[in-house]
Amino acid sequence: MRLGDGQLSQLPENDDPLHPTRRAMFRLMLRSKIHRATVTDSNLEYEGSLTVDPRLLEAAGILPYEQVSVSNLNNGERFETYVIPGKPGDGEIVLNGPTARKGVRGDKIIIFCYEYFNEQELRSYKPTIVLVDENNRIKR
Repeated sequence: MRLGDGQLSQLPENDDPLHPTRRAMFRLMLRSKIHRATVTDSNLEYEGSLTVDPRLLEAAGILPYEQVSVSNLNNGERFETYVIPGKPGDGEIVLNGPTARKGVRGDKIIIFCYEYFNEQELRSYKPTIVLVDENNRIKR
């Protein structure tokens, strides 16, 4: 429904986002990120995706085949793909398929995962930030 002139004044003056007369609103927020991961390889001939050490995925709460956004700190490239788990403990971060054109071995990337949160969930919202060292081992 689109509000016309004068209809805004008919809305309740209740600022409580949980009030039953208010519309539900969802905001897309950062749920987690893996910060400054190092690209360990690229494989242009793969069908597509981003291979990530499953220990990093678990720490960030990212599921296999979940969509992520990636930002390359070395060249400014940004792209979306999905993650697949690599070998546990290997520290693998592999650009596969078309994403192999977005960076090279040694580049630093940030892997972002987003989620929709309602107003009530935002009251206790805090993203998970996974910091890694140069070998993609969790620092904290």
